[in-house]
Amino acid sequence: MTDHELAARLATEAGRLLLGVRAEFADADASERKAAGDKRSHDFLMEALGVERPDDAVLSEEGADDPVRLHSERVWIVDPLDGTREFSELERADWAVHVALWQGGELVAGAVALPAQGITLATPTVAPPPATPDKPRIVVSRTRPPAIALAVRDELGGILVEMGSAGAKVASIVQGRSDVYVHAGGQFEWDSAAPVAVARAAGLHTSRIDGSALAYNQPDPKLPDLVVCRSEFAGAVLSVTGHS
Repeated sequence: MTDHELAARLATEAGRLLLGVRAEFADADASERKAAGDKRSHDFLMEALGVERPDDAVLSEEGADDPVRLHSERVWIVDPLDGTREFSELERADWAVHVALWQGGELVAGAVALPAQGITLATPTVAPPPATPDKPRIVVSRTRPPAIALAVRDELGGILVEMGSAGAKVASIVQGRSDVYVHAGGQFEWDSAAPVAVARAAGLHTSRIDGSALAYNQPDPKLPDLVVCRSEFAGAVLSVTGHS
């Protein structure tokens, strides 16, 4: 099984597991549902990677950060449940599972599963999004859209689209449901690694908000800002977000 195939399989299977957790905890408190989802998906991914790629390191949102990853040639970067709030709201489908592989300084494989939508987007081949509408759609969080996203909307003459997890937002661009995602409110490597790998495979622009390259498997896994957009909007977006 290739790394691409493994990423897709694990993200998909973790997603199925999470759908089962959702059903099992349908009548429980939302906090219990979140906690069970985070733990079970993390445990599944760690066990599966331990079997399939025992020599690789893993950086997971739900696990302890083992410094061995900084000296490893291959590091899996996973978010077992991206969008716990949306996962806890039984009617919502905008949450995801992220599985990415970093090797030799680059993201080389990745998959974003959208379990409630029955979709997994995975490298190496991702279809580019269809033609853009007249008004660019800027995808933002459901509450308190960041000022930088509002500025991008104004510059592009676009409209806002509200959505949950980071993975769902990036996936929406790949799917042709939105066009630009700008984030400046603080994230970590596991929030964007798999979505960025998938976005690049679809031919989208990905960078920091100042236009610099995104770097993964860093000593501090915080990666606070991000731009993912259709390539034709990159220049206009970066002129707003700080690219000189």
